[in-house]
Amino acid sequence: MTSIPDIRPGATLGIVGGGQLGRMIALAAANYGLKVHIFAPDADSPAFDVSAERTVAAYDDVAALARFAADVDVVTYEFENIPAEAAEALAAKAPLHPNATALATTQDRLAEKRFINALGIETAPFRAVDTAEDLTRALAEIGRPAVLKTRRFGYDGKGQRMIRAEADGDIAAILAEFGGVPCILEGFVPFEAEVSVVAARGTDGAFAAYDPCANEHRDHILAVTRVPAPGIAPQTEAAAIGIARRIAEALDYVGVLAVEMFLVPQADGPARVVVNEIAPRVHNSGHWTIEGATVSQFAQHVRAVCGWPLGDPARVGGMAVEMHNLIGGDVEDWAAILARPGAQLHLYGKGEARSGRKMGHVTRLISTPRV
Repeated sequence: MTSIPDIRPGATLGIVGGGQLGRMIALAAANYGLKVHIFAPDADSPAFDVSAERTVAAYDDVAALARFAADVDVVTYEFENIPAEAAEALAAKAPLHPNATALATTQDRLAEKRFINALGIETAPFRAVDTAEDLTRALAEIGRPAVLKTRRFGYDGKGQRMIRAEADGDIAAILAEFGGVPCILEGFVPFEAEVSVVAARGTDGAFAAYDPCANEHRDHILAVTRVPAPGIAPQTEAAAIGIARRIAEALDYVGVLAVEMFLVPQADGPARVVVNEIAPRVHNSGHWTIEGATVSQFAQHVRAVCGWPLGDPARVGGMAVEMHNLIGGDVEDWAAILARPGAQLHLYGKGEARSGRKMGHVTRLISTPRV
């Protein structure tokens, strides 16, 4: 006989963050009869449009966070840049999933890569960089090209710079571009494809992974996701999913996470998997699951954080799926997209369509699976 979880339909799910990911988690929660309370600093946050309750306060407002957490039955978050003090305030009042350790590990690129390597999982070579001397030494050890990144708060290509050649700028000037914040230098990985594994782990340790998907970036922003990943060997697929599981278990993770990876070609066998980074949340590359999988990543996340059984991550009918992001002015084509047979349009309710801003996405199921 199946036991009844402590959190039941009618309970309140608290979500920290009011962007499109919070919005889509809230929509999934509503389908399960849950109420949603959103905590976000911006009064025009798009997730507020679909939530029962809202708190407008800064992420470092510990008192407001404590009041919010006391008003809900379980707390999750839609992005990882939450101060450690905030996570502690939340966890003191309500169950917090994913946990504060997962948050702290993944919001610092240096801590994250050290954690991954400690599991025996390969990443790009890296070095901590705090001074011009550190950068000079790191470049000598890692070589060029290499990527200099802030350790915290970077996404969609923000907070990073490629260093290609000896003449590519003065070392001190390059580091000054980052405003004195702690950085990390990462070596270049000669990959043939970028893939991600979106997976979930429940409170009981159950694990479920979606098929690895191939991701195409433009100007450092995810543009297209294709699943199944074209040309991926079965051994490589199994290795990628196994890596995601090891990471989730080592973090005692609860909820959906994404592990972004590089596939590096090998002369004598299937591609080698090199981990790029971990996203401790639902992920842009998993948006295809709304129409393309038996249970979407958002519904799966709700199930996981509420202590409910995980759903089936299989693709609907084994069909191939493509997801295209609508970035900036792309959203102006919404009417034409609606007229396309098979196109599934999702708009995020944002105001200004700024350059580089994710305004929505389009999903299309393909009847003939890719091989």
